[in-house]
Amino acid sequence: MAASAKDSPDLSAPPARAGRTRVSAKGEQTRARLIAAARTLLAGGMSERFTTRNVAALCGVSHGMCHYHFQDRTDLVLAVIADIRPEWIHPLEEAVSGPGSFAERAERVVELLGRPEGAELSHLHSALHWHALNDARVRECLEAEYRRWRGCFVTLFQVLARERGGDVDPRLLGEAVAAAVDGLAAAESLGSEVDSGPVLRLLIRTLAAGT
Repeated sequence: MAASAKDSPDLSAPPARAGRTRVSAKGEQTRARLIAAARTLLAGGMSERFTTRNVAALCGVSHGMCHYHFQDRTDLVLAVIADIRPEWIHPLEEAVSGPGSFAERAERVVELLGRPEGAELSHLHSALHWHALNDARVRECLEAEYRRWRGCFVTLFQVLARERGGDVDPRLLGEAVAAAVDGLAAAESLGSEVDSGPVLRLLIRTLAAGT
């Protein structure tokens, strides 16, 4: 009886979904390819050609397949915004949240931001800003990303506030540094020869010393 019970199927267990898993994995691969194609078009400065049809053609899938995964081109842009988050927000969050004093974390941030931004990412940011000017959904999503990015600098100065106590305004100081970083990035994108590392290091030290 024991052997019989052991060998009989468990009718209470859910049916195997190997086929569905394979389909789902293939669907995720297609979706990732579509996002990669969208990135290529956006980074190539071809916003006027950025349509679901052109993304599908570049990806090598049917236009209908593109719409299966993304309702419209705005959905594709939002997917690209999410896709680049690990390339510019996550590293900053990790630099700030890692162990160490304010000075140690600030130095990690300066080293990270002192590295030149890749050409693709720089062009993507420019293209996304262009779409944000013309699409409320993109603007709302991109602003949320920048709010999260600026929050990293606020978190950095919250560490200073805990160390120093007293009259330290982490939000004001963090927003000031974020604005400076944005300005330096804009200058560098125009070809200005600005060594952002020393500038940021001096700014953060000056703001910290003045608290």
